[in-house]
Amino acid sequence: MSLFQNLLIIASLIVVSAFFSFAEIGLASARRIRLLQMVEAGDLRAQRVLALQEQPGIFFTVVQVALNAIAIMGGIVGEQALSPHLAGQLHALFGPAGWIDQASFLLSFLLVTSLFIVFADLMPKRLAMTWPEQVAVMVVKPIGLSLMLLKPVVLMYDGIATGLFRLLGIQITREDHITFDDVSAMVDAGTASGALHKQEQHLIENVFELDTRTVTFAMTPRESVVFLRLQDDESVLKAKISDHPHSRFVVCDDHVDAVVGFVESKDILKRTLNQQAISLNRELVVKNILAIPDSLTLSELLERFKVTNQDLALILNEYALVVGIVTLNDVMKTLMGDLVSSFIEELIVKRDDRSWLVDGATPVEDVKRALDIEELPHEDNYQTIAGFM
Repeated sequence: MSLFQNLLIIASLIVVSAFFSFAEIGLASARRIRLLQMVEAGDLRAQRVLALQEQPGIFFTVVQVALNAIAIMGGIVGEQALSPHLAGQLHALFGPAGWIDQASFLLSFLLVTSLFIVFADLMPKRLAMTWPEQVAVMVVKPIGLSLMLLKPVVLMYDGIATGLFRLLGIQITREDHITFDDVSAMVDAGTASGALHKQEQHLIENVFELDTRTVTFAMTPRESVVFLRLQDDESVLKAKISDHPHSRFVVCDDHVDAVVGFVESKDILKRTLNQQAISLNRELVVKNILAIPDSLTLSELLERFKVTNQDLALILNEYALVVGIVTLNDVMKTLMGDLVSSFIEELIVKRDDRSWLVDGATPVEDVKRALDIEELPHEDNYQTIAGFM
């Protein structure tokens, strides 16, 4: 067989080996979430990739059988084709010498190995890592065909490997459970790459924190709530509404722990414009207010708002005492952060390099973020910096 024919065989082996390296990385690196999206979009090839990923030992065995067989064959052909040719060239340069046969073998080995490493391994694998899902759906059909052709060999080797893993007590089942840490890592990576803005990163993090933050994190504490009393006369009511222009006011009977409901400011405004009398005992309609425990999370609060079709809630502790109130807008401010309010900036002020001025009502999470603190001692026991102090 001529040198050209042998080189053609080596080139063909490199191409086939490159395909299996390409397929190996593509099928192994393809992300399950992205594949599921492709299945929903109607790509049936993605479904076949998912099926293969459920049995990774099968396609890895196909790939390894093919790669090892091709590598051995390439070494044999390369040694037979290149060694005599290189030996002849060396004899022409240096004349007869005992070391030429060994040198020609070593040179042919290095040359063939280098060709396989660069063109059959490194380049295809780096390409597959760049577009894993696209590569996976591209190669799944040829890999399936290879599996059918090599099925007896594949089952034998896969069975041996599986048996050895069981003897060693090693778990080999692939698990694709997505955790908060996984999502957080992806968000951090997206922010670092520029795909996400810093504000978007904070928004996503705040969404996950809705399940861990209680309603007291977003509430207006009782000492800051403006209450209207059933006993207040018209002048007192007008003064309170004028001094505190809120859209709704909580109504209590004599003291703040005897809440009876709330009134809409617009109802009071209507009667004022129509020059009608204002009294919480007679003319104004006091609406029922949603009461919730202070242990409720913000996520659960949103569900309560949805079910009851309300956006204002009264927060009570275990002794049925009023802790504060919370609105849908409060939750949105917690969720959106700096996108909707600069209030946090006013609560945390840096005075110099060694001093910060922090309002006691500032949520602990905002202080940790501003001061770059990972964790505060016993932070589950308080919600604000005043509670920490």
